[in-house]
Amino acid sequence: MHDSNSDSSTDSGSGTRRRSDATRGAILLAARERFASDGYDRATIRAIAKDANIDPSMVMRYYGNKEGLFAAAVSVDLELPDPGSLPRHDVGRALVVHFLGMWERNEVLTALLRVGATNQAGAERMQGIFQDQLLPVALAVCPDREQAPARAGLAATQMLGLALTRYVLRIPPVVALHPEEIVAWLAPTVQRYLTAPSP
Repeated sequence: MHDSNSDSSTDSGSGTRRRSDATRGAILLAARERFASDGYDRATIRAIAKDANIDPSMVMRYYGNKEGLFAAAVSVDLELPDPGSLPRHDVGRALVVHFLGMWERNEVLTALLRVGATNQAGAERMQGIFQDQLLPVALAVCPDREQAPARAGLAATQMLGLALTRYVLRIPPVVALHPEEIVAWLAPTVQRYLTAPSP
């Protein structure tokens, strides 16, 4: 026998999920566009909700606050070269040059670093970026594959420490450094973290 009540409750549940997914999608699309056009600081929940044609309370319901929304909305490709194409003896320099270029031209990275320092969702997004994109480089060049996560993490301390002091905290002597000076100072340290024998 056909149970219409069962079907209608299932339809109702999947309809609610579809509406919920559509609302989330609209919020994320509006957020990406608003963060891109206004920057992190000037973008507001109210403006994003208006762009998505929904009430601001819905944004808060799904994402909690602007930091959580930003972490959910942004995706960052570090555009790292193929690990196999990096010369093992010069990988530290190649990575520092690459990261410095990324930080110089990508405000999303700076905003995500700020959010990640104070927001769990932002921290998890940063962790995922470095896990997925920096770890393969360490795996390709380090002498002991079991140490690759720790070595990638140590390399990240240099990259993120530089970004924090130069682009977020804007410590004057660090801001004043010429990119070539930064590379000269940091590259040997990153190289050692990735390729030197264990201390």
